[in-house]
Amino acid sequence: MTDIKDDMKYKEAVADLLFQFADDDFLISFRGSEWLGLAPHIEEDVAFSSISQDCMGHAAMFYSLLEELEYGTADELAHSRPSKERRNSIIVEKSNGEGYYMETPKYDWAYAVVRNYFYTTAKKVKIDSLKNSSYRPAAEIAARVNMELFYHSLHWKTWFVQLLSSSDEAIERMKNAIDEVVKDFGDMFRFGELTKDIHKYGLIEEGAILQKRWLTELEKTYTSLDLQLPEISKVPRMDGRIGDHSPDLNSALETLSEVYCLDTAASW
Repeated sequence: MTDIKDDMKYKEAVADLLFQFADDDFLISFRGSEWLGLAPHIEEDVAFSSISQDCMGHAAMFYSLLEELEYGTADELAHSRPSKERRNSIIVEKSNGEGYYMETPKYDWAYAVVRNYFYTTAKKVKIDSLKNSSYRPAAEIAARVNMELFYHSLHWKTWFVQLLSSSDEAIERMKNAIDEVVKDFGDMFRFGELTKDIHKYGLIEEGAILQKRWLTELEKTYTSLDLQLPEISKVPRMDGRIGDHSPDLNSALETLSEVYCLDTAASW
């Protein structure tokens, strides 16, 4: 294993990958938290909240690794970095729908189901690869995260199948949601400006390999529903891995950092 203390390029590649994992989970957790009290029924309210809490815990673990690498405290990295420094995929930052959580939200449950099913399936594939990373601290965290992903994946797959096996209206809404999610999924398996170093150092497998595994997992579900697999554009509309983000990210970060910014010296 490369000694991270003796190789600055290796350290930078590790950090960039850790930011991607941390920022992805940080934002998907926030978007999940906005469904609190708005889910279709109380059991789902509890389940979705639990999954979102798990994802926030995963983000905290990756931010803690970055803190150990002296990039700042975990709290600072989560709350104080501007949108241009974020490395999350576009799909996790997009709003849940029209309106604002504290006023008149008109969120789309079909979109939530598709986004979380696609994302969690992709995350599972990436975490499986990260378990073999040359950077052992990341590999060890991946092994811990992986234990919870089975349940997350099962949850969203169940919703995905049920809604696509339901009424004509539900099926139509789900297909529309799939189209919307696919539009913003183009950077999910990209690794940013340090892609070559990330792969050269054996931190994670190449994006094309991971995307193929993701599609293989989706195919099992799609075949059972007699649907065709979605096509992900090779050229994303935006690439969050290089700091190219939508306006939705700024509004999310304003809300996420509001309490932290009241007293940045406090321990949260």
